[in-house]
Amino acid sequence: MHLDVLDLRNFYYRTQLGRAAQKAVRDRVLALWPATASEIAGQTVVGYGFAVPLLRPYLAHARRVIGLMPGQQGVMPWPAGMPNVSVLCEETRWPLETGLVDRLILLHGLETSEHPSALLEEAWRVLGPGGRALLIVPNRAGLWAPRETTPFGFGRPYTLGQLDAQARRAGFVPERHAAALYIPPSGRRFWLRSAQMWEGMGQKVSGLLAAGVVMLEVSKQVHAPRRGGLGEAVRRPLSVLEGVGQGVATPT
Repeated sequence: MHLDVLDLRNFYYRTQLGRAAQKAVRDRVLALWPATASEIAGQTVVGYGFAVPLLRPYLAHARRVIGLMPGQQGVMPWPAGMPNVSVLCEETRWPLETGLVDRLILLHGLETSEHPSALLEEAWRVLGPGGRALLIVPNRAGLWAPRETTPFGFGRPYTLGQLDAQARRAGFVPERHAAALYIPPSGRRFWLRSAQMWEGMGQKVSGLLAAGVVMLEVSKQVHAPRRGGLGEAVRRPLSVLEGVGQGVATPT
């Protein structure tokens, strides 16, 4: 079940809880993938689902930033006040060339997909060799997944083990994991004002246990085809030497 793009926009941009959630998740993404010129210059960064709240820091230095939004969800122009880079697409057929993408972020895309395996296969297709994806999903054991008052309460929440297994089946190589969103899903002022403290404590103390989302960074590894190389050449002498040491028939 996909959420409506207007509901997602209203949550992340027009509610205090949504802005706090956006900051908590985005700060953790930037800790994994810094948006500096030295890290991201010349790269194509793509978000799928409703990942645009996490993409803005990359606009300054990435070669290209694209926000893909599935048709079942709907699309909105983004970023505000700048040329639009948001694109409506089919869930498992993205309008991107194979191997085009260097970095890919999935947020509110995998857990709501009706075809998660095919979705991950499409993600694998568009990544270039060595490219990386960051899969962000609601944590089954967290406080946010049972609450349908936020976007993290819809779709299928995951454990880290379930996410890891599904990524491996799609051909990805898991690299590292992380978590975020330790504040309770409440709009009360006390929780919102102490959000930074809860995020810091969560990273040090609770790990995945109380986190609202789990993140899995995966890579696309393409093995070079096996060729004979020098060993094969040595086993097969050059044809120019064929016939050496043999008698040559003389014409009659």
